[in-house]
Amino acid sequence: MNKRKVGSRNENLAVKYLESKGYRILDRNYYSRYGEIDIVAEKDGTVVIVEVRSLSKQDFGSPEESVNIRKVSKILKTAQHYLYEKNLFDKTVRFDVIAITKDGINHIENAFTEDFLC
Repeated sequence: MNKRKVGSRNENLAVKYLESKGYRILDRNYYSRYGEIDIVAEKDGTVVIVEVRSLSKQDFGSPEESVNIRKVSKILKTAQHYLYEKNLFDKTVRFDVIAITKDGINHIENAFTEDFLC
């Protein structure tokens, strides 16, 4: 299975997981010139920006460990663009990572904040 199909399948799994936990999906695969946001969801008045990660081999760490400073920077810039475009600056925002492995789903709430880059 190619990388794009695996990514799409894993994002679908993440969406189903989030919906089962009471999240409302606002957007998927939002692109800006800065990068992509896999999933934008909302729960209890909080906008949740979700990065979905999986690795075919775990020789180099877990999927969640693959969210490096460069990736975080792109997500934060893209999120700012998204919030501006959708007029959501008055909302509380949280950044989560959903790691998908053969063992299941690991949902890390508040995986990073805007302060991460400081």
